[in-house]
Amino acid sequence: MSGYSQGESGLILNEPLLWEKGKKGRCGFSLPACDVDEVCFDEALAGDGPDFPDLSEVEVVRHYTRLSTWNFGVDTGMYPLGSCTMKYNPKVNERQAGLTGFADAHPLLPEARTQGALKLMYDLEQFLKELTGMAAVTLQPAAGAHGELTGILMMYAYHKKRGEIRTKMLVPDTAHGTNPASGALCGYTPVPVPVSEEGIMRVEDVRERMDEETAGIMVTNPNTLGLFEKNIRDICAIVHEKGGLVYGDGANLNAVMGYVKMGEIGVDVMHFNLHKTFSTPHGGGGPGSGPVAVNDILAPFLPVPRVEKERDRYRLVTTYPDSIGRMMTFYGHFGILVRAYSYILSMGGEGLKEASAHAVLNANYIKERLKDTFHLAYDQTCMHECVFSDANQEEFGVTTLDIAKRLIDYGFHPPTIYFPLVVHGALMIEPTETETKEDIDHFINTLKVIAREAKESPELLKNAPIRSKVRRLDETAAARKPCLSG
Repeated sequence: MSGYSQGESGLILNEPLLWEKGKKGRCGFSLPACDVDEVCFDEALAGDGPDFPDLSEVEVVRHYTRLSTWNFGVDTGMYPLGSCTMKYNPKVNERQAGLTGFADAHPLLPEARTQGALKLMYDLEQFLKELTGMAAVTLQPAAGAHGELTGILMMYAYHKKRGEIRTKMLVPDTAHGTNPASGALCGYTPVPVPVSEEGIMRVEDVRERMDEETAGIMVTNPNTLGLFEKNIRDICAIVHEKGGLVYGDGANLNAVMGYVKMGEIGVDVMHFNLHKTFSTPHGGGGPGSGPVAVNDILAPFLPVPRVEKERDRYRLVTTYPDSIGRMMTFYGHFGILVRAYSYILSMGGEGLKEASAHAVLNANYIKERLKDTFHLAYDQTCMHECVFSDANQEEFGVTTLDIAKRLIDYGFHPPTIYFPLVVHGALMIEPTETETKEDIDHFINTLKVIAREAKESPELLKNAPIRSKVRRLDETAAARKPCLSG
């Protein structure tokens, strides 16, 4: 392997619990003189008080600094999680989100004192409309799955107003895992749509399943195999002929942004993942943002309040009788909206388009460089991600999990594994647009070394990781018998 290994045993610091450190009476903070009378509480009621450790300032600082060295994130190295878009996020967007006027604004301030925030939200909606060719946008949903729920609730409200009772929702096998759950939450029975040998939906399969009892279809495009659903126009036409609606999962928008406007190819409603495509440090459970865009027929059902502009003033309007109501207490995860707004303005239209091109280029580069090493289930031009499997390593007793764990030894965060389910032993890689060719080459060469190890020394992979602070965990037991007591 040329170059270097990012993973080294090095100096790995241990760190005990805070309660195992310090000494009684030690304090890292000097309290100001008390300017109120002291009050003695009844000791029988107060008890011994909370069990806080007594620590000096340096003990606290070193404790959390050492813990931080155990973390891995996009600022540490490549994070090639497929379907997750874990890309580097420009820090200029963090700076804008931290501006006092944005960060300290209370959501209950009167409109007269929040005109800047309302203008940002209004303008961001216009940007997202332009990128998708849709008629209106809500910024309320808190994340992608929440956006799906919002979109399906609007579809439900649309059919209900027409006096129609529809009970099913078509969901392709290559959809994101939240798609069938979102449909089921709204009372629809998910109906799977298989994929062809090309990894995309066949028109005839959709036609066979679409009827007057089906509310519509949820299409992830590009799908979870990283492939563009090239039959999407015909599929939308079939669904519309039966009175259904087309939901577009826009979580993979970073592959087609600037090239495809979903509203112009037949999609009726779609969500974005601002925390994936439009710059927010991603992972760790949030916060996220999943705005939803709709066409004219679904616009009346958007959540309220909606931001409207009257001359040079912005206001929140709730007078929409067909609205599905609120999806959040206030108006969305505002800090994420600021980051997305900053990202769009700093990139510009051509910059956003170029980002999509680089994401696709990087994924296809990895696909071509590794397809002779790992089995490639669908050998064709991909979009933002490519999906391999462990089929070539099975004869050595090495699995996808072993490959992922061995990557940790070399200093890489593993890609998504065992998803999508249509590929057995899937190894799903998304390099994003922000990785350099040198870093991608290093990742590729590392995987080639691991493939050679699988053949020559499979026991290395079966015991991996061996350099990390924590060795391989029993993930099956952790999933089946979780410790929930803290």
